[in-house]
Amino acid sequence: QVQLVESGGGLVQPGGSLRLSCATSAIIFSSCAMAWYRQAPGKQRELVAAFNSLGKTNYADSVKGRFTISEDNAKHTVDLQMDSLSPEDTAVYYCNAARYNSYGARVAQYWGQGTQVTVSS
Repeated sequence: QVQLVESGGGLVQPGGSLRLSCATSAIIFSSCAMAWYRQAPGKQRELVAAFNSLGKTNYADSVKGRFTISEDNAKHTVDLQMDSLSPEDTAVYYCNAARYNSYGARVAQYWGQGTQVTVSS
């Protein structure tokens, strides 16, 4: 059962911009902390941007100042605005949702199928 669906990936020139969107259910959106990860060829999946349980944002050093994560409560979506893109940003980008219990333990995690972002030329 598909619960997270990414869109917005594609081919862009260096210096360009893309906006990724992750659509999910109201149940997941209201109960989970949302995040974006990426995985480049030959590298491990890494955290790009995330919300914590208090709604604060966290960014990888490599994207800070260029990427912005945001949520739309009405549409149950989480977006990643990507500006000033460079070839090093080329990767498959994944939406992630994680739920924690009252003890701080993660009790559920959901992944999208991923969307390809290629920065070239």
